[in-house]
Amino acid sequence: MAPLNTLDEHALKERIAGELGAARDRSHGLTTGVLDDTRLTAQVSPLMSPLVWDLAHIGNYEELWLLRAAAGTAPMRPEIDGLYDAFEHPRATRPTLPLLPPAEAATYIATVRAKVLDSLDKVRFDGPDRLTGGGFVYGMVLQHEHMHDETMLATHQLRKDGPALLDPPEPAGHIAPAAASEVLIGAGPFVMGTSDDHWSYDNERPRHLVDLPAYYIDTEPVSNAEYLAFMEAGGYDDPRWWDPKGWEWRQSGGKRAPAFWTREGEQWVRRRFGHVEPIPLAEAVQHVCWYEADAYARWAGKRLPTEAEWEKAASWGPDAQHARRYPWGDDYAEDHANLGQRAHRPSVKGAYASGASAYGVRRMVGDVWEWTSSDFHGYPGFRSFPYKEYSEVFFGPEYKVLRGGSWATHPLAVRNTFRNWDYPIRRQIFSGFRCARDAA
Repeated sequence: MAPLNTLDEHALKERIAGELGAARDRSHGLTTGVLDDTRLTAQVSPLMSPLVWDLAHIGNYEELWLLRAAAGTAPMRPEIDGLYDAFEHPRATRPTLPLLPPAEAATYIATVRAKVLDSLDKVRFDGPDRLTGGGFVYGMVLQHEHMHDETMLATHQLRKDGPALLDPPEPAGHIAPAAASEVLIGAGPFVMGTSDDHWSYDNERPRHLVDLPAYYIDTEPVSNAEYLAFMEAGGYDDPRWWDPKGWEWRQSGGKRAPAFWTREGEQWVRRRFGHVEPIPLAEAVQHVCWYEADAYARWAGKRLPTEAEWEKAASWGPDAQHARRYPWGDDYAEDHANLGQRAHRPSVKGAYASGASAYGVRRMVGDVWEWTSSDFHGYPGFRSFPYKEYSEVFFGPEYKVLRGGSWATHPLAVRNTFRNWDYPIRRQIFSGFRCARDAA
């Protein structure tokens, strides 16, 4: 797949039109294509919106940015803007709003999409407008839809009324065990972030030099088997391993395992999209919060990597002259990572060896979002664009940074520089981790 910044304007617009169609197919496949109106309008958890809210929100966001802002068209449904403003109404209260019913939401987003495609040829990508330059705003909207598709997958995981999603066939991949469980990353500077990726977000900018001491980082994400060893060693019962706030969280909620795990007789099982199955020991552990990841790392005699350490291991290399966009290189390769719902689960240790970074670190993109030790802040010289509510309003110690995407993340919505963030108690997201340790 050719990098987007190598395409001329005509080819880029054709690519955008195709990607818009593919994203919408995915959205319908998670909503109107698999659920009836009752389940689309129900709220399965106060942590999540009703799926019909996500569906109309995707269309309203697209109207705001691709029709009103980019194409200069008049508002279609200004009276619904407030209903679908993610900052005006928290998720827990959205079922009480006069939301568009499923059929009307589907008609609205289809009408928006038709107008967007009609206007695409008229929008200049080579003009002085930073919003449309290089197709930035189209990339922003595409990534936004894919992010909500991942959120909708998390909503499906929380549903308890039976499976609605079919497992895709397991990708036939070669399993090649790594030679070592951890990799040494030598001391020295590297370039972090980006300044020339047309579709990167403001929090990935600007590119800046970071000098790190030497450290070790795990070759693979922590597996279910490894995490189970922590559990069986009494890890959930020993406050030595827990951040004080994490210990309070663990005690108040009675947590003793990752989300969706339960004990049945002598074995642990998990519920995955309505199916109950034995824990697959070789898969990367997922649905753990930051506090659980941090406790495991302490128990193992290690720590979580900083996000700078994570990015250096993913994008740089012993002889690197520039940062890679993906761990394996600048061009996306489908068989190098578990992304985009290739499977509805993480892969196993030894998978996707071809996707290793130049340092030999594996599965850094895809499988599970990886918790880091870092709080979410802007880089030196950060400038909010195109609106503060995407990144800047979340800066602070309340949020921890996650990196790398998950099996549910679309390839357009992740890269080595991409930064995700969430509260350290969040477990419904497809989150896991790998460990690091100081070299000296």
